[in-house]
Amino acid sequence: MADPIPTAVPATAVPAAVPVPVPATAVPANTVPAPVERGPIDEGAQRLYLDVLEAGGRIAADAVAALAPATGLPQAFAELLRTGLLVRDGLDGSYLAVNPRFVAETLSSEMNSEATRLLNRAERLTTDLDPLIAAYDSVPRAVQPTTADVQVSGREHIRQRIAQLGSTCREEALTAQPGQPAPATLELSLSQELPVLRRGCRIRTLYQPAALTEPAVIRYAATVTRAGGEVRLLDEHFQRALVFDRTTAVLPAAADLSRAAVISDPATVAMIVANFDRDWDRAERVCWNSLLDSVPAQAAADQIARLLARGLTQKAIATRLGLSERTVAGHISRLRDRYGADTLFQLGWLMRRGKHDA
Repeated sequence: MADPIPTAVPATAVPAAVPVPVPATAVPANTVPAPVERGPIDEGAQRLYLDVLEAGGRIAADAVAALAPATGLPQAFAELLRTGLLVRDGLDGSYLAVNPRFVAETLSSEMNSEATRLLNRAERLTTDLDPLIAAYDSVPRAVQPTTADVQVSGREHIRQRIAQLGSTCREEALTAQPGQPAPATLELSLSQELPVLRRGCRIRTLYQPAALTEPAVIRYAATVTRAGGEVRLLDEHFQRALVFDRTTAVLPAAADLSRAAVISDPATVAMIVANFDRDWDRAERVCWNSLLDSVPAQAAADQIARLLARGLTQKAIATRLGLSERTVAGHISRLRDRYGADTLFQLGWLMRRGKHDA
């Protein structure tokens, strides 16, 4: 490794007029530098490196010693030595410019090695702390009386509270989400739910059929199910709710979802869970992965066909799916053409016979 501080020796490469920095103090040539963190260089060091290249890529030691420290260049010179862009020539004591591509590859390799070490250490943390975690969980604690209904105001505060409950979930999370969620909300849900699933928890989610018209919902549901979660569709009205470990429920406390009630009363939570289980049993299973390759319009058309088979009218289907009657009418018209039905009644009869699954 090159010494970080130059030692003056006879030089033959660059005239003294070349703007080359010199450190404020000199140390013996055999001094071993203390390990320092390598990193990018500042603007002054970049300018100095370019000057060295213009001078032929070599700096003579006597030219370095002749420069005045007041120019501010010694700091830039030290930066180049620190990063390895300049190295000392052991033959004559001069300094040589190093190919930045080689320096970048070297620094990148060092940083990758350090990052790998930190990742390995992070993965071992939980295992290393397992004995302490087990000891903490085994300590009996007095049950403190809790407020059955805690109001949380503000969407950001609500999200933080839900994230906190999700991070401590150990067995099961229930999610009932009527309506059509925004894509940004789904991204946030994924970031919170995937770690819960990796811990071995069960997550069950209910949506309404209108979710089939939103590609982001289909991608979200496919990702969650691949990770072990379950997502079903229920074409009925149900209450928006989140339940964690069947002990804590979060319900909306305002129509605009700006307030939420965090409920831990056992009887109330048990009733919410019972309602969810009842809805879950009636909900429809969906192969979300197969929908990834189909456009949302086709998914909506399939759902309309199923509702026609159940005898629902055009208006009722529009209400169930959250679509306009005109949109539903367009899908029905295409279904009639596809299956050769002259009337809506005939189309519904064909759907009941299972033609829509062909």
